[in-house]
Amino acid sequence: MNHVLDIDQLRTFLAIAELGSFTKAGEAVHKTQSAVSMQMRRLEERLGLPIFAKDGRQSRLTEDGQRLLEYARRMISLNDETLSAFGNRKEVGQVKLGVPDDYADRLLPQVLAAFNRLNPSIEIQVECAGSTNLGTAIHDGKLDVAIVTSDDQSESRGEVIRREPLYWVSSSQHCAHTMEVVRLAVGPSTCSWRRLSMEALDRVNRAYNVAYVSSSASALVGAVQAGLAVTIFPESAVRDGMRILEEKDGFPALPPCEISLLRSVSARQPMHDTLCNHIVAAIGNVANQIAAE
Repeated sequence: MNHVLDIDQLRTFLAIAELGSFTKAGEAVHKTQSAVSMQMRRLEERLGLPIFAKDGRQSRLTEDGQRLLEYARRMISLNDETLSAFGNRKEVGQVKLGVPDDYADRLLPQVLAAFNRLNPSIEIQVECAGSTNLGTAIHDGKLDVAIVTSDDQSESRGEVIRREPLYWVSSSQHCAHTMEVVRLAVGPSTCSWRRLSMEALDRVNRAYNVAYVSSSASALVGAVQAGLAVTIFPESAVRDGMRILEEKDGFPALPPCEISLLRSVSARQPMHDTLCNHIVAAIGNVANQIAAE
């Protein structure tokens, strides 16, 4: 048996553990699913132990696979630290990532924590702003990569990586949605969801007023959960204590929300590829898209 462990195989193994599937791991490490499967077979051969077990159509980590996780994290970290110490900058550096406030709140903790464990030598600097401002920053080269709501930015459409329903939401404990004049909690005037909500209510002649305006997603969440207003959220942002409103409640159906990945023309290094691949694997649900620069 070959007793030398392959760092690339360990990184793929860790990606499977972090992202939950061979397919998503392949997207993150930029390998086909068959290549991922072959790497894992070879890793099991090197260890002389099974690290995956079939669980229906899915695979889960065996007890030995769970044991391997911490060793894999430590070996990858030491490998990347060594490359950094000796000036090999291929996968080492800093990436400036822009994210709207609501996605920073919901996505960044788990997505970036997993990315850091897989790529400990790549430092991510995060800037939170509205999608319009993020699109401008990408265009001006002030950011390397940004996650944006497609309709909110005009500099570039980018690559659509996620599509999900948009919903009207109210507090499940209050009756803000039953008021004769609906009180809206919305973003600033540049926010496409603000415009969308007002246009949708205008079409069905539902009276409303803009009661709360904030660029902070947390502030909008607070207004809704307190029963003070109604707002629009994508499916992944709906929280406990919120009620999804339907046409029978007097709120018209909304088009889906598209999330795009933007990338500066100067962000072409391997570390940028690594981050973009990870974001698509971690939050994307739109397959076979082609980036539009």
